[in-house]
Amino acid sequence: MTVTLKEVAELAGVSRSAVSRTFTDGASVSDKTRRKVEKAATKLGYTPNILARGLTTRRTKLIGLVSNNFHNPIFLEVFDQFTRKLQGVGLRPLLVNLSDETDPEASVRMLRQYSVDGVVVASSTLPPGFSKAFKDAGVPVVNSFGRYSTAPEFHVVGIDNVECGRMAALELAKRGYKHVAFLGGPDTATSTQDRFKGFSEEISRHPDMEMTVSYAKAYSFEAGREEMQRLLGIRPLAEAYFCGDDVLSIGVLSAIEDAGLNIPGDIGIIGLNDMEMAGWQNINLTTIRQPVQQIINSSVELIVSINLKVFRYTPARPCSGRLIGPAFLRPVS
Repeated sequence: MTVTLKEVAELAGVSRSAVSRTFTDGASVSDKTRRKVEKAATKLGYTPNILARGLTTRRTKLIGLVSNNFHNPIFLEVFDQFTRKLQGVGLRPLLVNLSDETDPEASVRMLRQYSVDGVVVASSTLPPGFSKAFKDAGVPVVNSFGRYSTAPEFHVVGIDNVECGRMAALELAKRGYKHVAFLGGPDTATSTQDRFKGFSEEISRHPDMEMTVSYAKAYSFEAGREEMQRLLGIRPLAEAYFCGDDVLSIGVLSAIEDAGLNIPGDIGIIGLNDMEMAGWQNINLTTIRQPVQQIINSSVELIVSINLKVFRYTPARPCSGRLIGPAFLRPVS
């Protein structure tokens, strides 16, 4: 049988409210009473019912952690770090998969059923309408890995994807590539749109360079491999590809190697994220580092101290200013 608060109170010789205060952060209780309650609780094996307490305090400390791209391994790293950070500040993550979800209001209703104290939308591909729907419903929300805006309607923490696109184009120009390509994720994703914007604007500043464009169906290995296989069938190929994402790049790499081509001898590849897998010895992808831990730390700090009357963009430093694993691009000419 579950030990009740009443039983602890009786054994400790105090009121039930004193027991409740003992196990409530910040509540006032004397040291003498606290010791008596804790001793009784230990003897009986009592554990506070957090969900039941939430009905009284109207604070569950549950934070909805929602995303829609569970096929991308980078989000395994993101979720691991997010859950550790949230738990480290006394919050409880509630992981929610919004893949194939198209109705923001349905997501709001679902999260409200759990009485969450806030929501972190960890996605660069969910439309901004999802974050706005939570904000409009009065639910504190932070959009991590979201799109920069000079006048945001909700808190956004992320990198400057336009600048990342420029950075990739500049690196390819420096290495002497003339025919380059942008192979992005889904063209509806704001991250894809912004990375393409920066990449294409920079390429246009180099009259001796030409660019082609294509898009994968998703930010996934399979989608990257499928799109590269399509391009291999219609040649001519570009000299180098900015794939806009590490997992896409690894799919592209797989298709290129299956076609008997050499990297970087025949084709150069550059990705974005610097996910753990990209640095494995058998991959060692050239990529632009995204400061994931900084984004997560800032997001959790915001969800803890959020003020719904003030919305701001909290930028993580956009890229580290250096490439990781340059083996997948040819040496500077």
